Amino acid sequence: MLQQDLVQRRKRGEIEDQLLLLEHPPVYTLGRGATLDNLKDPSIIPVRTGRGGEITYHGPGQLIVYPILLLEEGRRDLHRYLRELEQVVIDLCADFDLKAGRESGRTGIWLDGKKLASIGVRASSWVTSHGVAINYGPDLSGFEAIIPCGLQGVEMISLSQHRGEIARDDLEKRFCRHFSRIFGREIL
Repeated sequence: MLQQDLVQRRKRGEIEDQLLLLEHPPVYTLGRGATLDNLKDPSIIPVRTGRGGEITYHGPGQLIVYPILLLEEGRRDLHRYLRELEQVVIDLCADFDLKAGRESGRTGIWLDGKKLASIGVRASSWVTSHGVAINYGPDLSGFEAIIPCGLQGVEMISLSQHRGEIARDDLEKRFCRHFSRIFGREIL
């Protein structure tokens, strides 16, 4: 898998930090400790991943960002890292005049009490992997087969529901700008 290869290469110092931006074909993924308890459709076969968190859906209309960063001395705190990733998405939403934020005791980004972005991370030897999934397209039907992130009663939302069609390339540029500022990294 590309992400795992890049993490290993970053650990060995063969490459600089990487930021992967992509969309997955429809797939359900389980975090390290997740069970199938939050899967409503038993015909679905989810993929086990190395990230934290419960089951989630990835698919078209969702910007996936996998930062592969060596967290330097003084920033080796996964809670801080997670909060900084959340802040990138909060700032990105502000670009669209949306007041998104955090909810106490819940990871991710929320808008009007609904979940807009999911975050599941991992670090090994202080090199990060996995990351953020931001819903921007109108089709959220993939979430109907699961209890997203194991949070009963949570409704998923997308940027397009508030701002109409949003171009992925514009979203990527905005994400990179905020990521660069918050993490102090130049994005090429």
